[in-house]
Amino acid sequence: MTRSLQGKTLFITGASRGIGLAIAKRAARDGANVAIAAKSVTENPKIPGTIFTAAAQIEADGGKALALPCDIRFDDQVGAAVEKTVAAFGGIDILVNNASAIDLRGIDLLEMKRFDLMHQINARGTYLCAKAALPFLRKAENPHILTLSPPLDMNPKWFAPNLAYTMAKYGMSLVTLGLSKDLAREGVAVNSLWPETAIATAAVGNLLGGDGIIKHSRRPEIVADAAHAILTRRSRDCTGNFFVDVRVLAEEGVSDVTSYSVDPAVDAILDFFLDEPVSANVRKSAFHAGK
Repeated sequence: MTRSLQGKTLFITGASRGIGLAIAKRAARDGANVAIAAKSVTENPKIPGTIFTAAAQIEADGGKALALPCDIRFDDQVGAAVEKTVAAFGGIDILVNNASAIDLRGIDLLEMKRFDLMHQINARGTYLCAKAALPFLRKAENPHILTLSPPLDMNPKWFAPNLAYTMAKYGMSLVTLGLSKDLAREGVAVNSLWPETAIATAAVGNLLGGDGIIKHSRRPEIVADAAHAILTRRSRDCTGNFFVDVRVLAEEGVSDVTSYSVDPAVDAILDFFLDEPVSANVRKSAFHAGK
């Protein structure tokens, strides 16, 4: 099969900025259709980007874009967004569950409303979007569900420092685990993808240390290129995996990922939920849950 997303329709949650937008722009360069399902309809000076600015970038890169105001906590909004996508593009080939909420506070400090928010967006939102898109994915030629969530590891060290966040992210990964088995006979690929290192997004900068951590990060394009490689694989041969971006790129013949570094002169910081670096010039840091 061709390794292109030309003519494919992607429904991407949280695609107004960051990794979601990078995945959308990579697909757009192939000539894909992209539905941008996100809450961002007005500019936030701390976290720039809206569904409308994202749509403009996608179309400038050669794709077709549909900007959809959508809060994935709500069934009716997800259902309406899926229906509008199908009406505009004729179906859905790929669902990318990128939207996620993060709060790293421990049990003494975390308010229950923040706990609820993370679980509503991360675990429930991922499940809901898969449920809503599935009738159309079943009709697609090479259907994929790709979720931005970590490998599952029951070692308590991943839970102890930030239990609520780990539970919410692992909830996303459990959707991959269960649906990949459930949908295998139907040929719907269900996989997760996780970055080896911190990724330079506005959210990471705001939450985890500003410019200091951005300097020690990689650009979102590394995740986008890995996602593109996964989504262009034959769905029946590629399901039930918990991919790490650099391993995917190595399988594609890319062993040197220096070009993705924000600052190639410094080491990147290992992301949460990974024990050891896969590639060179990566180090653990204070925010690493396995410290």
